[in-house]
Amino acid sequence: MKRLSIGVGILVLCHVHAQKVSWQRDIPSSTQDFLTTMTSTIDRQILLSGSSIQSRKTEDGGQKQNSGYDYHIVKLDQQGSKLWERYFGGSRHDYLASSIATEEGGFALVGTSFSNISGDKNENNFGGSDLWLLRLNENGEELWQKTLGTKSNDEASAIVQSTDQGFFVAGNINNHKKLFGSKDVFVSKLEKDGKLKQTIILGGKALDEVTDMIPTPDGGVVLLVYSTSGKAVNINNTDRTHSQNNAPNTSSENINPEITSTVKTFIGKSEDGFGNGDYWIVKLDKNANIEWQKTYGGTGDDRPKAIANTQNGYIIAGESRSSSSGNKKGDIKEGTDLWVINLDKSGNDIWQKNYSFGNRDVAMSLDVIRKTNKDNYSEDKGFLLGGYTQAEEKMEKDDEKFWMLYIDTNGKEGWRKYVEGKEKKNEERLVSAKLQSDASYLLAGTSAEELGKENWKIVKLRDEQLDDLMENKDIRIYPNPVRDHAYVEIGLDYQSADIYVYDMAGKVIQQLQTKNKVTKVDTSKLPQGVYVIKANIPTQKDKKLTTKIVKE
Repeated sequence: MKRLSIGVGILVLCHVHAQKVSWQRDIPSSTQDFLTTMTSTIDRQILLSGSSIQSRKTEDGGQKQNSGYDYHIVKLDQQGSKLWERYFGGSRHDYLASSIATEEGGFALVGTSFSNISGDKNENNFGGSDLWLLRLNENGEELWQKTLGTKSNDEASAIVQSTDQGFFVAGNINNHKKLFGSKDVFVSKLEKDGKLKQTIILGGKALDEVTDMIPTPDGGVVLLVYSTSGKAVNINNTDRTHSQNNAPNTSSENINPEITSTVKTFIGKSEDGFGNGDYWIVKLDKNANIEWQKTYGGTGDDRPKAIANTQNGYIIAGESRSSSSGNKKGDIKEGTDLWVINLDKSGNDIWQKNYSFGNRDVAMSLDVIRKTNKDNYSEDKGFLLGGYTQAEEKMEKDDEKFWMLYIDTNGKEGWRKYVEGKEKKNEERLVSAKLQSDASYLLAGTSAEELGKENWKIVKLRDEQLDDLMENKDIRIYPNPVRDHAYVEIGLDYQSADIYVYDMAGKVIQQLQTKNKVTKVDTSKLPQGVYVIKANIPTQKDKKLTTKIVKE
């Protein structure tokens, strides 16, 4: 299981610059409990996801420790209070790798499972380890599950929801002798109900490992891969029983029959690598067919970490140990620097920039800052990066610091700042960092006096410069047009508000009271048409906020 090690007591924060701690929450544990990621829902609730060795109740009412790790998720409300906690697992190890909040208000989880049918798992593995996908409703109850994999050891990397409300799942196939290299990539497209629709397998002659994946507005995805591979020859899916031009033997006998039936192509990496490791970016369409692929790197080791959609293409952040070489522009200053690439929609670089915080710089998060212009169109205003800098081969009191870096749309640095910790514990790790739509910043990680007794921690920060970046409106509705649900966001301070939904004749269709900044409104039963949303705030001299929505 991947973990980002950071020894700073960042989750016990001191006051630095204009940053304020809105709240901090601890989720105690008495066993080995690894946090993997943090997911924000559209209404600013929070899902913490990881893996835990838990104790299960026996038939006689006693407690029995599970024989392996289980998926472990905890949902928090907008104020950080626990709403519910769930475990999912079989009889062996099940490691949660990625989680997302779905458009419908629930969640999707994917991880690496070593379990056959047992416990919560209802399908056997095809190999030593496979991908185990779970779809949950907003209360954490299972809707469906799916197992994907080959007879090799497969590991999960990422999951995203596409614009048709289906899913793309990405993972890696390890040491499969009949595929491309020591670690290959596969991406599966699933329909909304979990039915497997299409799979594509990609790789070069060495190691290719998925680090991130994002959905695109056209229904496809962009895959971000750390690649040590050179190029490999494509194999025709209808003739995979022999090698061709030194290409691998890709007989399907050792691949899950369900996956085999949906594999359309085995795509080899199209370009040679530049150094020890490169950024490999692959664009797939809505049916998991490849549109383009690009490789970026220098002669050293370059590791991509995060990718995001921009107005004109994509922005990628990662780490680089390369000087100006290959197709990398700009030298590093010290140790490992940040390397950010802005691409157009065809994967061609618009600009590249290097940033240094000193010693080993590690990227953790990447957010696009958008604002609505005078014509009511959303425009990119810049990018916010989060990460930490770690001293190598030495230990000092403040040898690791979390930082935030704001750059404009041309890569010019706007500002940078640090968040330093205090009261450092023996075992403390920062795992995830997220920018929220209310201009707050969430940090999540684990903290323990000794290994095996990790508590999860989450901190919400406020920052004056983040407030200046983010768009503030008295009332916002999203998505708009709406389908089954709309989210009403009120940008004012208040204790409670009354929300009304009117038809165009002025009739009240729905009414509800809320104390939350973002409130979910059920629009599933509304006929197509235009409706008015009004929010009354009694504590602000009965201030009334009004906007319109369109039901598709």
